[in-house]
Amino acid sequence: MKKEIHPKGYKQVVFKDMSNGYSFLSRSTASSKETVKWEDGNEYPLIKLEISSTSHPFYTGKNMLVDTAGRIDKFRKRYEKKKEIAK
Repeated sequence: MKKEIHPKGYKQVVFKDMSNGYSFLSRSTASSKETVKWEDGNEYPLIKLEISSTSHPFYTGKNMLVDTAGRIDKFRKRYEKKKEIAK
């Protein structure tokens, strides 16, 4: 294995899945200005995730739609306008 290719400075970080609220503590080099108090009473940097293994359809076996930017609403509005024009 090559030397000096892995990052240094791993620290404890809390990752939070914003689609279902699930959080877990892990080691990472990621940094964040936000912090959160964890179950052990310590504060750790908070990294927000849009999707994780607890909400991803592949891992859950459920077809769940995650709409973080209102894309579905935008599509429906566009589709309704085209539908009205076609009448």
